[in-house]
Amino acid sequence: MTTLTRTGCRYAALAAMTFGIPATAEPALVERQSRVEAAFLRNFARYVSWPAQSFPDDKGPWNVCVIDENHFDASLEQTFQGRVEQGRPFTVRRAVPVEAVPSCHIVFVGDVAPALRRAALAQTRARPVLTVGNTPEFLAEGGIVRLLAGERIEMSINLDQARRASLGIPAKLLEVSNEVLENGNLRRLR
Repeated sequence: MTTLTRTGCRYAALAAMTFGIPATAEPALVERQSRVEAAFLRNFARYVSWPAQSFPDDKGPWNVCVIDENHFDASLEQTFQGRVEQGRPFTVRRAVPVEAVPSCHIVFVGDVAPALRRAALAQTRARPVLTVGNTPEFLAEGGIVRLLAGERIEMSINLDQARRASLGIPAKLLEVSNEVLENGNLRRLR
């Protein structure tokens, strides 16, 4: 078992409590990464707030979209299957074309070609779409959450873009973030 740093233990415990991820599980890193990222995507629906007009009605589903079709294994669909958050079920769509991104509530962009990533982010500007990605430049390009799930979980949040998109990011997520981009300044918290 890999020795976790004190910070890593805190993130593992937080993931276990908040997102239902076993803190002591040590499967293959890729499988673990997929499970952790899928759990975070699911739980963003619980913690982030969307404007009411983001949904066609009170029971309309959460549309979770993935642009990088090769990023997740079967754990993506397993994570959302039969789940309901705030009275809404989830739908998962893989390999979503850039033009369809505005119809999503949560979009995982992944490690795709830079031009494709920038095009997807351009489609979401000022729209209530939570964009999640894992590339180093994701926040600077206008993404909202950069999530790195390796041996340690690291999350960075672009509050400026979240506000433009009319999404509410609660203090609970900011407290566990490594970095927060606010008013054009990137603050390192951990």
